[in-house]
Amino acid sequence: MTLALLERIAGIMVPVLAMIGVGWLYARRHAPDMSAINRVNMDLFAPALIFSALASRDFSIADNRWLLLASALIVLGSGVLAYGVARAARVQPRTFVPPMMFNNCGNMGLPISVLAYGQAGLAPAVAMFVVSNAIHFTLGARIVDPRASIRQLLVTPMNLATVAGFAVAATELPRPEIVMTTLKLAGDAMIPLMLFALGVRMVSVNRGSWRIGLLGALVCPLTGLAVALVVDWMLPLSPEQRGLMFIFASLPPAVLNFMVAERWNREPGKVAAIVLVGNIASVVFVPIGLVLGLR
Repeated sequence: MTLALLERIAGIMVPVLAMIGVGWLYARRHAPDMSAINRVNMDLFAPALIFSALASRDFSIADNRWLLLASALIVLGSGVLAYGVARAARVQPRTFVPPMMFNNCGNMGLPISVLAYGQAGLAPAVAMFVVSNAIHFTLGARIVDPRASIRQLLVTPMNLATVAGFAVAATELPRPEIVMTTLKLAGDAMIPLMLFALGVRMVSVNRGSWRIGLLGALVCPLTGLAVALVVDWMLPLSPEQRGLMFIFASLPPAVLNFMVAERWNREPGKVAAIVLVGNIASVVFVPIGLVLGLR
């Protein structure tokens, strides 16, 4: 692990934590209502980010089929392991399990993958992000709220953007520059708004939430890496795909988990603590993933 690599990881994480801090400070003074902003972020900005990321990159689904399967197995396997932990720790599985399954493979995973493997690592990392996102807004949303309609989940803006993005990436459909620029501009608004909203929610986090936050910070990367070690033995991954898989497995809980918990009112304060503490702990676990992937 080189000093330059550690500096780049810090360069990714410090702005993330700083934006959360801005939201926390603002909320202590003004107590804003973020419900409308959170809904716009999930219904508009997040789909724009997904579609623009997929449609702007040309990657082969066939060449990356084992990597896509690996990412799905890590998501699902982490959920199974986390369910056992939740039962043992006597915490609500519907609150605890989704953040253990769905990691920060977007705003943290993508830049780290590019750092480790250059532009060649970007398209496969985007594809892994899409796999995680597709499971998140079908099975994951149903875990959070068992009354959620499968039909309604399948036609959410984020899932529709995923299907459209794959369709454009797999065909020679035109990509007008003015359209792609507009979508990218909208998508770029998603990450800072998510981080700001997380900081706002942190104002209401209590001591009990911090305890579950620490538990989640440990369980998310440890279950991911445990499943990845098994998958590494099972699937014929190339060295680059193997490295990308371990980066994916070591990532902390995604900020998007908080947005989902907020939307369906599934103890969002506790989920916010899991996400925040988990992203702080990533300074330890992401380097472990890099070492395993590059060995």
